[in-house]
Amino acid sequence: MNALKIRHIAAAAVAAIAVAAAPAQAGTSAKTKYPVVLVHGFIGFDNILGVVNYFYQIPGALRDEGATVYIASVNPSQTTEFRGEELNKQLDAWKAASPWYAKITKFNLIGHSHGGPTVRYAAGTRSDIASVSTMSGTHYGSKVADEILAGTTPDGGFDKTATAGLQLIGWLTGNSTYKDADLKTALKALTHADAERFNTEFPAGRTAEYQNGQYFYSYAGNVVKTNGWDVSDALLAYTGKYYGTEANDGLVSPAEATWGKTIDLALPWNHLDEINQVLGTIGKGAPDPKAYYVSIVSRLKGKGL
Repeated sequence: MNALKIRHIAAAAVAAIAVAAAPAQAGTSAKTKYPVVLVHGFIGFDNILGVVNYFYQIPGALRDEGATVYIASVNPSQTTEFRGEELNKQLDAWKAASPWYAKITKFNLIGHSHGGPTVRYAAGTRSDIASVSTMSGTHYGSKVADEILAGTTPDGGFDKTATAGLQLIGWLTGNSTYKDADLKTALKALTHADAERFNTEFPAGRTAEYQNGQYFYSYAGNVVKTNGWDVSDALLAYTGKYYGTEANDGLVSPAEATWGKTIDLALPWNHLDEINQVLGTIGKGAPDPKAYYVSIVSRLKGKGL
């Protein structure tokens, strides 16, 4: 073998190694005009000690497809208005911190569970919200909240213990208002009665895809038990019994989650599958939540948002 052939072989080997080592090229299917903001629900968090995201592995999947993603941290157990004001402060901070060459002018908000009404509060109180997408949003409350609130006793041991746990969650996530977390306050906000009060004040998008310059979309799961290895399924099966024969995801029914244009209210997920928890343990044959959120954002990209 002569020296020229050896050089050619060596060059080909180096090129092959370089290609193998190069990072995969980022996609663009979720590259929206405006940033995406993910907003957690009741007993939720942005991340625990910076390790486990509430929307498990979903932010990374969106970023891999070109999205700019922010993750909100609001009180895990407070009124919709309280949480909404916290969200507004974070949106203002993100806008202020954005560089002049990529100045943020609007946001695409995605809320799960109580995060649904929370993002609607932001949309109803500011002019820089391009879209609101909700996954099993508690737009009409939750029957579970009605039933649990009716069964609790004022200042009872369960209430105090649960509130302490919620405050601990807030502390672990670094939320500045964690001491304000309160079980009964949140449960009241999640009742049908209080949801209707809120909806009267913030009706935009109730039955319209586009209103006041904003787009509204809703999604929901409608299955309770999805994976026998998922420890949370047993809890959701228990709370899901409050709905009787009505379809639900363990905490919210599709009827309660309807807002704006309904895209899919029969996803084969329970309330935690909808955010790829517990740590990605979803039912066999169910769609991958990470890919599904990419499709949600891709829809927004298609609208020029």
